[in-house]
Amino acid sequence: MKTTDYAKITLFFIISFLTLACNQENKIDTSNIRINLKIERFDQDLSKINPSNLNEKLPQLSEKYGSFYNDYFQKILNVGPTNNDDYKATVSQILEGKPFQDLQQETNQVYPDIDKIKPEITEAFKRIKYYYPEWKVPKIITYISGFQVQTPIGSGYVGIGLDMFLGKNSKFYPALVETIPRYISRRFTPENITPRVVEVITREDLFPELDNDKTLLAKMVYNGKLLYFMKQIQPETADSTIIGYSEKQMKWANDYESDCYAYFLDQDLLYETDYFKIQKYISEAPFTPGLGEKNESAPKLGLFIGWQIVNNYMKENPKIALKELMLERDAQKILKGSKYRPSNKQN
Repeated sequence: MKTTDYAKITLFFIISFLTLACNQENKIDTSNIRINLKIERFDQDLSKINPSNLNEKLPQLSEKYGSFYNDYFQKILNVGPTNNDDYKATVSQILEGKPFQDLQQETNQVYPDIDKIKPEITEAFKRIKYYYPEWKVPKIITYISGFQVQTPIGSGYVGIGLDMFLGKNSKFYPALVETIPRYISRRFTPENITPRVVEVITREDLFPELDNDKTLLAKMVYNGKLLYFMKQIQPETADSTIIGYSEKQMKWANDYESDCYAYFLDQDLLYETDYFKIQKYISEAPFTPGLGEKNESAPKLGLFIGWQIVNNYMKENPKIALKELMLERDAQKILKGSKYRPSNKQN
């Protein structure tokens, strides 16, 4: 064998070793992180109450669930304050009503237990604890919301409205199109539970948005950082699920990334502060107005572009740790440091 062949083989192994080492560095070890995740079935406890035992059981439920009990009846079901007995008559009517009973029945069929959910949430919470050891793990409380609130966050808890994760083929969702459009309810699937739990913790607990983030660029980068963080917490979850796209929308966004960014630049939108002008680029919708043909564009493309800017920023600055990224409030600095120059990928 020639000397040059030995050199090539040696170089190959060196490159392979370095690549493997880099990949290993990008992984985190959560095996030594211990958390005691509590998931409580408020929905099942509530279903055991009927008009004959309501006066006895509701106080027990209140004692067990604390602040969630008040939040549930006052803020989710809107039956009024729980510091007097007036609300109990309304609760009795709800529990006796066929709509609630039908919803309870299907919820029990889809979620007789939460054995599959718990390991997923546990691993996500362990990864959050890896980066933020001081973070206090909330308990998880499942409930039936009457299609009102999907994943609320409160004092020491994160709620999961199981009736808003029954699966895209649930018989209930087509009847709700006036209040919950199909482009939203298509995500009401079991696979979306952990991503949405992580999202509400990321958005409302760990990194709430500052009031002075007025420009479209600031909102793009802020949301891009959240999406980047969520991906680090759920590395095996598809990007489309993280951002809430269908596979078709994800492909469209990737294919026309350059055109979208060029549009923002051409329209001088990055530093626009008028919320009525910029909200269509960052809000839930079936598509993004002004971009694409025949309403085929992906929605909230400002968030998608912000995510790509942050991805580029972290690739260009590999020494920046995740916590350092999340502390950085200067959107212009991140944009400049990202050297973001996208190119279209469509055929």
